[in-house]
Amino acid sequence: MREKIGKITLDDTCYSGSDLYSDGPVEEELLEIAKSCHTPEEYNQVIAERKSWPVMYHFSHIRGNIVSWLPITKEDKVLEIGAGCGAITGALAKKAGSVTCVELSRQRSLVNAYRNEDCDNVTILLGAFEEVEKTLAEKYDYITFIGVFEYAACYTDNENPFSYMLQLVERHLAPGGKIVIAIENRLGLKYWAGCAEDHVGRFFEGLEGYPNTKDVHTFSKTELIRLFHEAGNFRPEFYYPYPDYKFPFSIYSDAYLPRKGDLKENICNYDQRRLLLFDESKVFDTLIDNGLFPEFSNSFLVLLGKEES
Repeated sequence: MREKIGKITLDDTCYSGSDLYSDGPVEEELLEIAKSCHTPEEYNQVIAERKSWPVMYHFSHIRGNIVSWLPITKEDKVLEIGAGCGAITGALAKKAGSVTCVELSRQRSLVNAYRNEDCDNVTILLGAFEEVEKTLAEKYDYITFIGVFEYAACYTDNENPFSYMLQLVERHLAPGGKIVIAIENRLGLKYWAGCAEDHVGRFFEGLEGYPNTKDVHTFSKTELIRLFHEAGNFRPEFYYPYPDYKFPFSIYSDAYLPRKGDLKENICNYDQRRLLLFDESKVFDTLIDNGLFPEFSNSFLVLLGKEES
């Protein structure tokens, strides 16, 4: 069934009828905010007043920085996998000709629809991507996994879930198109300095190779390059959001890396307790001096294209 919320189209053809994950009662609060706010200024006022991590995480306009610089045009079609509450959807819709969102949760899709209800180029497909994928008839110029790729093992039984997910989406990539992956670096400096692992809240969990975690999994740069090679003939371009991909103030590249003294905004985990084992700014300067910043960047943004045969 298709329904309209403002100019947004929701399609629940592949929806199971129940949300497979939820953050609980806070999602009702998020929906109420999305229905009542209509401008970035109103959202920022609510963020300041409520002092809530979920409210800031889902509604801060800074979230959109991760894609706002990409050369997406009104000629391009975008497939956003795991759109959630729409923190990135609006930024994509401003640039693209069309945005097709795939999202498991109806509740989060409602938040997305209400906050972006003026966008007439957005369709939200409810359901698991493996099921929705079978119904996709178009090719897309950009396919995004923003904070989603690390959960691939949660939503498929394939024994190689990360390679499988890349191979699955590659079927829907237009010639010259890009897969866009934003993900934490398992070896990010903040984890050495005393931040708990973003997904499971345990200190050093990723550094130790996820000994207590089965499903969610982030990667080092070397591991990602190996994964892309194993998944197919993919060509990665690495970028380095700072301080991380969630709230990026700067995005560096191999062609323009940070200089000594540039990296001073390092308290970026607002939702969890952390240790302060050393001065991250000084250690970043040491890494920069030794050409190691790309290996220890807190997050990666990867543009993944296909090698021409």
